[in-house]
Amino acid sequence: MIGLLRPPSHKQRIPEAETDKEYRRLRLQVFMGVFVGYAGYYFVRKNFSLAMPYLIEEGYSRTELGFALSGVAIAYGLSKFLMGSVSDRSNARTFMALGLAVSAVIMIVLGTVPIATSSVTIMFTLLLLNGWFQGMGWPPSGRTMVHWFSASERGSKMALWNVAHNVGGGLVGPIAILGVAVFADWHAILYTHGILSLVVVVFILLKVRDTPQSEGLPPIEVYRNDYPKTFEYESTHEKEFSTKEIFFGHVFNNKLLWTIAFANAFVYLVRYGVLDWAPTYLGEVKQFSFDNSSWAYALYEWAGIPGTLLCGWMSDKLFQGRRAPVSIVYMFLTGVCVVVYWLNPPGNPALDIAMLIAIGFLIYGPVMLIGVHALDLVPKKAAGTAAGFTGLFGYVGGAVTANIVIGALVDAYGWDAGFMLIAGSCVAAILLIALTWKAEQRPLGHEY
Repeated sequence: MIGLLRPPSHKQRIPEAETDKEYRRLRLQVFMGVFVGYAGYYFVRKNFSLAMPYLIEEGYSRTELGFALSGVAIAYGLSKFLMGSVSDRSNARTFMALGLAVSAVIMIVLGTVPIATSSVTIMFTLLLLNGWFQGMGWPPSGRTMVHWFSASERGSKMALWNVAHNVGGGLVGPIAILGVAVFADWHAILYTHGILSLVVVVFILLKVRDTPQSEGLPPIEVYRNDYPKTFEYESTHEKEFSTKEIFFGHVFNNKLLWTIAFANAFVYLVRYGVLDWAPTYLGEVKQFSFDNSSWAYALYEWAGIPGTLLCGWMSDKLFQGRRAPVSIVYMFLTGVCVVVYWLNPPGNPALDIAMLIAIGFLIYGPVMLIGVHALDLVPKKAAGTAAGFTGLFGYVGGAVTANIVIGALVDAYGWDAGFMLIAGSCVAAILLIALTWKAEQRPLGHEY
């Protein structure tokens, strides 16, 4: 197993006349591999939320289910950070495939083994394990993207790749509807997604490749004559860093990385505070049916696709690569939509759905920009760790709060208390992102 995860050795350089053709072919192939692969990760990350209304009917409280669901966020945040360091020293193809395969099996167990949903402790444990292996998805994807796409094109290419989680997350609802219809069993919400994820595992193994050098090609910077502006590129950056070099040489000493990591916690609280509780909130307060809630859940995710692409374009073209201005605008508008969604009285489903679509359109822009910013701030051999660092704050700080604290607040004080926390998080995210405003007006290398 260790040998399979180790990065492949560099192949002998292919003839220069064939380089351009091979680069273009493999860049498309690899992009499709990590795009479909990461979408598959979402099949078995977010489907538990759709099963929660059924579990509430069986006697579980929102606090208990929020605690169980927090297992994914706790483990994912830690794993994305720690396994990000491992992924920086691993074969991206096998690393990514292994994580999804184990996550899929865990979800199949949750849906098919009765004891798996018999107690909060068991559900929390299984979701904790699932979250840990989910952390093996983003880091190898980020590693792959920075090896195959250079600095000046990375913003647009990462924005395009980033919609993979909207595609995957958006398919969770329709897949759930299909599974329940075919199997006449609400547990199909869990195991149908697991089965489909195993198919995606095969696709990852067929399409993803580790680095250009492992395919006999030159580094992407050399091929495109395009070098990073946030730090001085050196040939030594093509060598694998030690763990100490990654953590203490490129991550922990990066002030701007710390700032956007804290902002990420509040962005993720808003993202998952709305998304994870949407099926329960819409059913309990707005009288939505399971099918309608599932479609609203899907529309929230799919709306993030054009929102993310527009956000990336605005950041690159209107603000010359600066992330703070567009992120602040997006978070302000998100806050407005959250308040409208919250205060809209029952009986106006069109407005509820419109606000969910708007929130989905807006929130994924800052999520994407923080991830891209993290990748830009470090050499590519430390990319997985940098992304994992911001993810640690996003999931352990933001998503866990969204799962546990919102569930407890709603049980104790009602839905108004939960939405006050979400709206306040929009304000906190804006204030933290604003701290990077001046730093982005001077060369980022001064921060690095």
